[in-house]
Amino acid sequence: MADIVDKTTRSRMMSGIRAKDTKPEMLVRRALHAKGFRFRLHDRRLPGTPDIVLPRYRTVVEVRGCFWHYHGCRYSKIPASNTAKWQKKLEANRSRDARTDAQLMKLGWKVLVVWECVLRDQPKIALEKLSEDISGS
Repeated sequence: MADIVDKTTRSRMMSGIRAKDTKPEMLVRRALHAKGFRFRLHDRRLPGTPDIVLPRYRTVVEVRGCFWHYHGCRYSKIPASNTAKWQKKLEANRSRDARTDAQLMKLGWKVLVVWECVLRDQPKIALEKLSEDISGS
């Protein structure tokens, strides 16, 4: 199936996709802050530059978009055009995530992943579970 917009428009649209300060990430940050957690953002000293770093709890929180990190849910469909390229790209993202998570765990960090689909479907439950996982209760 051909793209419904021209190449220039698609390029502009794709360049507008942010890596930081996304809606799901902002939702998690606001919720954690409201619960009293204090954190750092995108600490470059750690492998993979995690989204949220809670040094007191030696925990990192990764807020992952289902499409870009190829979650396998209904939001992570591979585009119909240029399928081979997208398959390779998304699989590389998953491999990088696994490698980075392993490096963080080897350094003694607890890695928590929050998926975009869970935040969309059950935000209160997801955020409550996240805060419980951080505090260990």
